[in-house]
Amino acid sequence: MIALPIALLAGCAAPQAEYPSLAVRDVERVSGSMEVQPVAPLPAPDAATLGSLDGILAQARAAQAEFAALTPAARGVVAAASGQPRGSDSWSRAQIAVAQLESRRSRTMIAMADLDRLYVSAATDGADPAQIAGVRAEVEGIVEHQSDLIDTLLSMIAS
Repeated sequence: MIALPIALLAGCAAPQAEYPSLAVRDVERVSGSMEVQPVAPLPAPDAATLGSLDGILAQARAAQAEFAALTPAARGVVAAASGQPRGSDSWSRAQIAVAQLESRRSRTMIAMADLDRLYVSAATDGADPAQIAGVRAEVEGIVEHQSDLIDTLLSMIAS
């Protein structure tokens, strides 16, 4: 019982020494400015990287051409299966048609992964990734278009 009041009083005890002053010190009053050094522009990615960009973009465009060639048939099969019960023959054919489109999209996504790898490599090596980013944006647009179409077709046969 006596220990509690003693412990509480110990918290009120003040230290014997003075605390340091929080006033501004002479060293902190010194003012001035440093000259800013201009930043050197980033070097362009090496020729091998830029050469592979053309191949990767061609791969993505070829996958898009294959995707576009399969799209009309897939739309027709999915339209015929719309409203049909799961497991029916038309539903199964529609699933296969959509799977073929997804397979072509995966080829485009492989190109996207290659571009991501090149982009990160250029950025970590201190090179300017702007050219890679331009090609990447184009391939990303292709992937988004393909994904949107696949999602639309899947929603038609989901009900």
